Parts: sequence; structure tokens; C-alpha cells
Amino acid sequence: MTTTPVAARPATYREVFAVGQFRVLFGSYTLFLIGETVRMLALSVMVYTATGSPLMSALAYAAGFLPYALGGTLLLAFADRWPPRTVMVGYEVLRTAVSAVLAAGLLPVPAMLALVFVTGVPSAVASASRTALLPDLLDGDRYVLGRAVFSMAAGGTQVLGFAAGGMLIAAVGAPGALWITAATCLASAGLLRLRLSHHPRCRSGASAGISETWQVNRALLRRPAVRALLLAQWLAPALMVGAEGVLVPYAAQVGAPDAAGPLFAAVAAGMFAGNLIVGRLVRPVSRERLARPLALALGLPLLGFAPHPAPGYAAILLAVSGFGVAYRLALPRRFLDAVPETQRGQAFGLLLTGTMTLQGLAAAAGVRWAKSRRRRWSSHWPARPRPLPP
Repeated sequence: MTTTPVAARPATYREVFAVGQFRVLFGSYTLFLIGETVRMLALSVMVYTATGSPLMSALAYAAGFLPYALGGTLLLAFADRWPPRTVMVGYEVLRTAVSAVLAAGLLPVPAMLALVFVTGVPSAVASASRTALLPDLLDGDRYVLGRAVFSMAAGGTQVLGFAAGGMLIAAVGAPGALWITAATCLASAGLLRLRLSHHPRCRSGASAGISETWQVNRALLRRPAVRALLLAQWLAPALMVGAEGVLVPYAAQVGAPDAAGPLFAAVAAGMFAGNLIVGRLVRPVSRERLARPLALALGLPLLGFAPHPAPGYAAILLAVSGFGVAYRLALPRRFLDAVPETQRGQAFGLLLTGTMTLQGLAAAAGVRWAKSRRRRWSSHWPARPRPLPP
């Protein structure tokens, strides 16, 4: 394990995208985000059309997230045992096949959900391999900005992806949208196979699979520095997602149900601005000092919801809170230095698994809290509220 020196000046996003291999990895990730967003929406529409059940439709939407926690606790060792390009290409080919089967409409609804769940389990390994590859492509502060670029792409998908996916489904239908998803998966696999260089696996020897995953996860969590950095990157975003989970009923409570969309957009816009401004204009050493104030900026504005502000003021509070997510820009370099190089893939997989799992639990807790207060809220609560985002 080596210690990465702190850069004297911030890197630029131009320097990040000047690295050809990063452009390949980011291009495949963008295709992944587009395809996954469209697939979740299209599958949810198909299930609702077939069953007329909002519950089954919600299960279809969540089926892509639930397996992540399972894969993260059982299979992460393979992220270090197999070459990253092999893992990512294999998973994209698997996603292509699944999307084609779903688009063909050959399976009943329970079988469709089971297929999505089972084939989603390796997603944690593919994500871990992708994230662990970044330090090999970008050095110093460019690595930090590279992580920020991925975060901004994911946030941008929340703002634009679902709207674009909805229009696509309206234009070509849910099966047609799934065929388009299959095409994006195949394009991502081809891009990775043809343009991404081979990188060796981090660890050699016979793989123990599940038992090794458990052993390494426990070993990582026993390291105080790693454990502290994991918690720092897990807890604050999870609490924010829990707050987001009640934005739809909150908008209904204050008499502006149509404001829910702009409130979600305010969060994503704040996150984008925070990553862009703090990442580009603040020196790396200063980012280290700003980590705590920014983390406080993530949580404190949410206290402003106690007096039930109007949607305009609420959007400002949420944008400031989203900006505070930039505190995580001070953590990637520390985390990279804290984990053994031979366990890098599994360490990043554990980070991603914990993030998604806690965010899912926080969102569910927010929904449960909102339902418990339903009787106390105004008559503006919709009779059939829109599904809450994950």
C-alpha cells in the first residue's frame, strides 16, 4: 500500500478527459446508465400493463436494485480474481441477453422478475471492477475528478434519464424500449472489448468465491481507517435519500403536488454544482479542510423543512444540501490509500454495496414515515401517489 501525494493544484476536467482509456470507460458507463434507466422503466410499464398491480410494478422497478446487496455479500472476491475488462464485458453481454428475452415477451411476469433478480446479482462485481480500474487510468487529483465525473453522470441520469425514458416508451412502447436497451448493452460490450486495454487481475490463485468474499469483507471492516471512511461515505448520502423519499408527499402536503419533480431536480442540480465547483476550483488540500463543513451543509438545510416552507424555498434548501455532497471529494484518495492494492476491487465493491443498501433502507424508512403521517396531512395527498424514486 502506497500513499498518494496530495496535488498542489486541482486537476481539470479537460485533463481527465484527455486520457483516452478514461473516455472509453466513461462512454461504456454512460451507455450502462441509459440502458439501465430505460430497462427499469420499461419493465415496470410492462408488468403494470400485464397485471394492473401497482405493487407488482414497483417490484419490477426495484428488481434491478435488490440483487446488488446479495452480490456484494457473496461474490465481490471475483472483482479482484478476474481481469476487469473480462468482468465488465461479460456482464454487458448478460444484460444484452436479459433485455432481449424481456423484450420478446416470452415469459410470464413472475419469471420476468426472477430473471431480472438472478441476473442482477453479478452487478456488484461489475461495478466494483469498473471503479477499481479508475486508479490505473488516472493518477493524483485526476483520479478524484474522475470519480466526480461518474457521480455527476449518475446524478444527471436522475434528472434527464427518466424523462427521456418515459418519452421513449411513449414513442416505441415498452418492448421497443427494451430492444433499445439491448442495443446499448451490446454497444457497451463492444466498446469495452475493442477499445479498453487489458488490465491484469489484482489477486491470483484459486478463488474461494463466497467464503473469500466474507473473509475479505470482514478484514476490511476490521481496519479502523477503512471502516471510518466507509461510514463517512455511507451515512450522509443515505440520510439525504431518506429525506428525498418524502418529497412527493411533502409537495402534496403544502398544496403543490406538481412541485415534486422540481424538488428532485434541485437536489441533483446542487450535487452537480458541488462536484463541478469544488472539484475544479478548490485545491486538493483545501478540499480536505472543507470536508466537515460541506458534510454539515448536506444535513443542516434539511432542518429548514420543519416550518413547512413553500416549494421555492424548499428547492433552495435542497440545492444547498445537494451541494454539500461534494464533501466526498476529499475521501476517494484517502480510501484508495487505506485499502490494500490486492483487495482494491472488493473494497470498492463493499463501498458501493453499502451505499446502495443503506440508501434503499433509508428510502424505505422515509416512505414508511410518510405513510404513518398520512392522516395528519392535508387533503392534497393524492389518492394514488406516484411511486417514490429509489
